[in-house]
Order: sequence, then C-alpha cells, then structure tokens
Amino acid sequence: MIVFDRALLLHGAKRNEVLTLEEVRRYGADSYGDADYVRIYGMTPGEWYQRGIRLLGRTAVECTRDALADRIGRDIGAVVATMPAATMRGIDPFAGSCNTLYWILKHVPGSSGIAFELDPQVFALSRKNTAHLDRPIELVEGDYRSLLASRRFPEDCGMIFFVAPPWGTALDEIRGLDLRCTMPPITEIVGEIVAQFPRHRLLFATQIYEKVDPASLADVQRLLDWTRLSVYDINSAGRNHGILLGTKGFRPPG
Repeated sequence: MIVFDRALLLHGAKRNEVLTLEEVRRYGADSYGDADYVRIYGMTPGEWYQRGIRLLGRTAVECTRDALADRIGRDIGAVVATMPAATMRGIDPFAGSCNTLYWILKHVPGSSGIAFELDPQVFALSRKNTAHLDRPIELVEGDYRSLLASRRFPEDCGMIFFVAPPWGTALDEIRGLDLRCTMPPITEIVGEIVAQFPRHRLLFATQIYEKVDPASLADVQRLLDWTRLSVYDINSAGRNHGILLGTKGFRPPG
C-alpha cells in the first residue's frame, strides 16, 4: 500500500497533482495520525474541500496549517497593536496557499493583504482558493522583488512582511535551520526590503524551526531594531516551528 507521506507529496508522484479529499486525509492519517491534519483557512479538509478549495501535493506539505498560522497571527497582532500607523498592509512574498497571510489579517483589524506567487500552477489554484475567503487578499503572479518595487505605499502605512521562502537544504535536523541557506537567504530578503522602504515602519515575521543556526540568526537580528524569537510547542513528537519577529523603524514598548 502507498504511504501518503512528505516524500510522496513533496518529491514524488503527487508533487504537482491536485489532491482528492481522500488523499488529503490519507496524508494526515499516514503522516500524523490525524486525517484532519491539513486544516487551513479555519476549516477541516472536508469543509474546505466542499467549498471548492484545492491543494497540490507539495502545497499540502508546505502550507502553514491553522494551528501554527493562528499562533503566528496572534503574536503579530500583539506587536502591530503598538505600531503607530494609519493603515496596515500584510505582505507575503512567497504566497503558497496564503493561509498564514489569511490568519495575519484576521488578527490585525482593518488590514489588507498582498501576496506574490512565482509558480503558475500554485498561483492559479491559490487565486481560486482565496476568492472563497472573508479576508481581502490581492494575489499577484510573479517575482515579489520586481513587483513590490513597482508599488507605492504611503509613509504612514505600516507594513507586515511574512518571510517564509522555501527552505530547500537549509534545514538540517542536527544543526537546525540555517537562515543564510534558504532560497533566497533570509538576510537577503530582509536587507532588500529595509533598503526599499527606509521611511516606513516595518514588521518582519520569519518562520523558523525549533533549532536555528545561531550565526545565521545573529546575521538577521543585526539588520533589525528589535527582535523576539518564539517556538510553538504544538507537535507532541517535536519538530516544532516558530517565528522570529523583528521591527525596523520602531520598537515595541517593554
């Protein structure tokens, strides 16, 4: 019998296939003992599938599911509450499913979102999926670096960047996540955005693993005015993820 695990969905025959509901549930059951593991947009697989939402095999593996995205959104919302800004924009340079951006907007009242997706197949599905949601997300196809440069934001607009590029070979179970080896490197992403928006108040939320290479973490922290690292204990078997929050242009009180 075929085991629906990370290898099959991320690197195997199901990588670029649209999964059936049974396959989504098989992945959750085979890999985590929970058929409803892939909860996104506040719904179980049965609920989101019924509403016409669909995922590729690789997106089902790589998406930030609700249990983590909700925690990230709450922590971002707490920092944003101290951020002096007339309006708030959530920006996801690596959209994927847009689930984390959805939860960020849910916890930042009055905010709207922009997401960029380079992969045409992921873009096409996510555009249809986000049309079903109750949060304003503009999904744009292409490379965020050129597309974001063409955008203009008022200087009193606070900007939240969710930074979660593909990890590729950056994650080693022993040494941890090397933020210099993601694709592209976290330091490069943060540095370019800081240079592009020098007059704005910026909040970066970088998704991390429970173990992070210390030197690479220090490299990112040096680019920012304030940082806080949180790991969320939501997987009983370990392999937990978390968030590195960091600001430029303001410091949260306390």
